[in-house]
Amino acid sequence: MTTRTAEPRARVHLIVKGRVQGVFFRHSTVDTARTLGLTGWVRNLPSGEEVEIMAEGRRRDLESLVAWAHIGPPGAHVESVDEEWSECRMEFNDFRVR
Repeated sequence: MTTRTAEPRARVHLIVKGRVQGVFFRHSTVDTARTLGLTGWVRNLPSGEEVEIMAEGRRRDLESLVAWAHIGPPGAHVESVDEEWSECRMEFNDFRVR
């Protein structure tokens, strides 16, 4: 049986595009990420149509966050999600809005 600490950890950087500002996307991301045990941050981008997410944690939990980001909270309309995967840097202590 694999323990939580032995599971592969990674980092994912997401740019979520669409109607994702003004619909509680950031706060819903925080709730989702914390539930999944992830660390990192989320912020609105100046374009008004994009949210940026940086998250670290177990690979399978990050994949769950990515799947959630393709849908978002009620009221959001996600057009696309750009994702970039890299090695976990253990850079964050929690998950928050920036």
